[in-house]
Amino acid sequence: MDEPFDPARVTQALEHLPGWSGDVSGLTRTYTFDGFAAAIAFMAAAAPRIDEMDHHPEWTNVYDRVEVRLSSHDVSGVSGRDVRLAEVLDELAGDAAR
Repeated sequence: MDEPFDPARVTQALEHLPGWSGDVSGLTRTYTFDGFAAAIAFMAAAAPRIDEMDHHPEWTNVYDRVEVRLSSHDVSGVSGRDVRLAEVLDELAGDAAR
């Protein structure tokens, strides 16, 4: 099990996650795509990776946007699993997200 991040560790992690914000309770990012189909394609591409990691985001889609919140419920805050999933999502979004 990953340990919960303290505020300094969250700040350090966010320095390496452009576009992300947050605090010890969770990390958030809004991805904006060229339209609804691209936003849904991102979510569909991410789903198998998310299942492999067994760490599921809270996310919503409204037209061209996907809003993501990451938090590790077992530690009541941010852990290494959240940072790893943020990196995976950024990789999958690639240049398609603004």
